[in-house]
Amino acid sequence: MSKFTNKELEAVIKKSMNLETDSQLNEAYVAQAKQFRLPTEFLSEASKKAHLELYDKYVKDFNRISAELDTADREDANSNHSNYRSLKIDETYNLNAAYLHELYFSNISDLHSEITMDSLTYMRLSRDFGTFDAWQKDFIACCMSSRCGWAITYFNTYLQSYVNCSIDLHSLNVPVGAYPIIVMDMWQHAYYRDYLNDVKTYIYAMMKQLNWAVIENRVEKTEKMANALR
Repeated sequence: MSKFTNKELEAVIKKSMNLETDSQLNEAYVAQAKQFRLPTEFLSEASKKAHLELYDKYVKDFNRISAELDTADREDANSNHSNYRSLKIDETYNLNAAYLHELYFSNISDLHSEITMDSLTYMRLSRDFGTFDAWQKDFIACCMSSRCGWAITYFNTYLQSYVNCSIDLHSLNVPVGAYPIIVMDMWQHAYYRDYLNDVKTYIYAMMKQLNWAVIENRVEKTEKMANALR
């Protein structure tokens, strides 16, 4: 799989847009694909490889879109059809896709998955859902409700509590003020090769190996966030 450096990517974009190679191109944002090790045996090596390659493409597409936005015509922008509008929609779609994949890869595949009752995560989820078991049941329901998208436990900065939601695709039904804590990929590419349409078995398998250390770190950040917003 070929990888572009930022300079190489910039050169490709300039060439595609007929810009001089020495002209100024100031990307608003540049994302860098991260490396993930997924030791789980609940996913095949072929699925892992294909999924990581898909994530890498989202990062590259986001960078390309971000660079193209630098030269998009703002004066021509309108709500019916314009290059600027299309690029902005694609920017959100690909940025969310990259970020959600990073969160997902980071919080699965822990072969020694364990959560303790005195952990901040356990206490906060129990507080906001009544019991930890109630959180699990509600999260699984969100996973099963997803229409090719994501199930997420997030901290809502307005409610000051943890909530579960289903996001369709990468950018539909995204709640405002949401900071993701636990992320489950519910696109068919995440499970179909290994589980066909047995979605529930895939969900249970991934939840058995949730990386609670990573999740705990995210919850600790939300505590600081909550204190700052009070």
